[in-house]
Parts: sequence; structure tokens; C-alpha cells
Amino acid sequence: MVKISRAATAVALSLVLAAPLAAATTAQAAPPKPPAASTLAAERIELPRPIGQYAIGADTLHLVDHSRRDPWVSSQDRELMVTLTYPAARPGAGHPAPYTTSAEAPVLLKELGIDPARAREVTGTRTHARIGVRPARGAHPLIVLSPGFGAPRYSLTTLAEDLASRGFVVASVDHAYESFGTSFPGGRLLTCVACKAMQDGTSGSVVTATRAADASYLLDRLTGKHPAWRYSTAIDKRHIGMAGHSIGGAAALAAMARDGRIDAGVNMDGAFWDTLASKGLGGRPFMMLGTDDETHRPGGKDKTWDATWPALDGWKRWLTVAGAEHMTFSDEPVIADRFGLPHSPLPAQRSVALVRTYVGAFFEQQLRGVDRPVLAGPTAANPEVTFNNP
Repeated sequence: MVKISRAATAVALSLVLAAPLAAATTAQAAPPKPPAASTLAAERIELPRPIGQYAIGADTLHLVDHSRRDPWVSSQDRELMVTLTYPAARPGAGHPAPYTTSAEAPVLLKELGIDPARAREVTGTRTHARIGVRPARGAHPLIVLSPGFGAPRYSLTTLAEDLASRGFVVASVDHAYESFGTSFPGGRLLTCVACKAMQDGTSGSVVTATRAADASYLLDRLTGKHPAWRYSTAIDKRHIGMAGHSIGGAAALAAMARDGRIDAGVNMDGAFWDTLASKGLGGRPFMMLGTDDETHRPGGKDKTWDATWPALDGWKRWLTVAGAEHMTFSDEPVIADRFGLPHSPLPAQRSVALVRTYVGAFFEQQLRGVDRPVLAGPTAANPEVTFNNP
């Protein structure tokens, strides 16, 4: 049995219970005590600046699928919280987008083992998106992002903002009852009921199948006849991708197998729970991006990557990153730096840059048809990245 666990020092952004195929592998904190106003600016976290040409807008949707019951709380219909991050028409308009809500931040710090009284250091995080701004003209490819198991959608903000700055509309999804703390309307803070179910033996394939259905429902609501988002015309429904971290990456493959509208996918360091059918993905491209250690190299402990690779029948890449750990593919290195927690040997800025470089290049090439030589083979600029061709 292979269990892909987070590093001992990266105790926060995900409950990494993603396990291979057949067998691998919440309480609300007290209200934070705010720091003095004079110290808040000095305590501010700033996410790395995106590299694309566009200013960035952000919007939030609460969606309820009344056709499905939630698998973790059967009395409830399935709910999603979605952040839309998108290329904006002009810079400087609107108001700064928050990184977390005031209810979510203390829970994050509790997971990190940090005093929840420091929550305003998280809620004060400087993002690069603005609320209340119109999208840039034209229709832009859509990318769905699914976080690691136990992690909230904001754990992929550095990637979402960069993709939006490159001209993509990004839908980052919180799947109800699958994170350690997510704010929902009505003052509700939903915690990880699914985590207990997994610990009690529920298969991760339930998570991936549920998230695949979530993705299909989300596409219906964003690109269907009666779209839920006021700026839905900014989405190019002919070009859609999906990426995820940990079990969110496994869910990207499951969603592609289920829904032919998803043209391309990326799994960032997640074990696969589902066996890809012999028909593969119908020639659609897929990239596996993971740690260059005993887990995700060819022949590594996670046998699901070796098993899935031959079934990928389109353009494909198997990339591993030297010095990376499981949480490298999220915002965790930036947060860990802030609170003095150790993380992977890669500096936080370098971790973010590598993930942005390869995921961004993949979607630019596969959804826009723009050739990106960085995907062709090893480069001197990125010596950490190994191209595996089993």
C-alpha cells in the first residue's frame, strides 16, 4: 500500500489522502485577535506577481446541483464554491480580491499549528486580482482547477492568477465537505466530512467520481443556455482544460474520461484512483507533473503513474521536479515562508515559477495551439525538470 503523505513540516494546505487505485492511501477555531493597525502592513504576505500581459479580475459563485445529493452529507444537495479569475479589461479598477475569508484563515492556521490570532496575516495577503472589473474583450479558454484533498480552492491562487494573466478564465472549485474549512453562504463554514470517511475506508474513487460530476455540472452552469456567471460570454466554450493538485489531479483525468468537453488535463503530483479505459482519452492531451523522488519517477512507489502512462493515447508528458515535495505544487511554499515553516529545498519563488511555467505552457499549447518549446525537452533554464519517457 502506498500512502502519499505531506511532509512533516507542511502540515497545512492538504490532507493528502490520495492513494493509488485499489488501496493506497474540524472544529472552528476561536476568533482571531487582530494585530495593531500599525503592524499589519509589515505582516502582509504578497503572492508572486503573475507574468502575463493582462490585469486580473475575480468573481465568486455559489452553485447548488439540486439533481445530486452530497455523498458526504446525504441530507444536502451538492454545493460548490467557485472563484472565477479572468483577464480584466483594464488595470487598477475595482477592489483587491481577498485571499481567504475571515472564517477560513483561523482554520488554516490551526492546521499549520500556528496561533489563530495571527489570522489577519493571512486575510491581509495581497493578491493581484481585483473584484468588480469587467473581463478583457473576446472569448477566452476556460481552465477548471481542483485542489488537493482537504485543501481549499485558494491553495491554488498563485497558479490561477498567472493563468488569468495569460488570458485564460480560471474556475477554482471548492467541493463541499472536502476541505478543512470553506466559507459558504449563510455564515456556514463547511469542514472536511470526507476526510473522516476516507479514514474510515471510503475509496478515493468516490472523491474522483464526485469531482468529475462536479466539473460537468460546473461546465453546464458556465457554458450552458442559462449561464450562472454574469460574464459567461468571456468564456470560449470550445477550448476547456482542467488541472488539479493531488487528488484534484486524479479528478482531472476522471473528469476528462467522463466529459468530452474537457480538451486537456494536468495532474500535479496526485496518485490515480481510477483505471483509464483502453480507449484512453480519445487522443486528448494530458500531462503528469510531480516530484522527482521515489514516488513519481518511473518505477516509483506510486504505481498508478506507471499504470496510467500507457493508456494516455494523445500528446503526453511525464515531468518530475527535483527538490519538489508534494505541497510544492500549491501555495504552501509561500505560506510556509511567511510563518517560518520549512518546506521543500526549492525556494518558494522558484516553486511557483516552475509550476506556472509548465502548466501555463501546456494550456497555451493545447488550448490555443501556440508552440511552447519548453515542453519539447529539457532546458538549461529549468534544470530541475526531468522529462521521463518510460
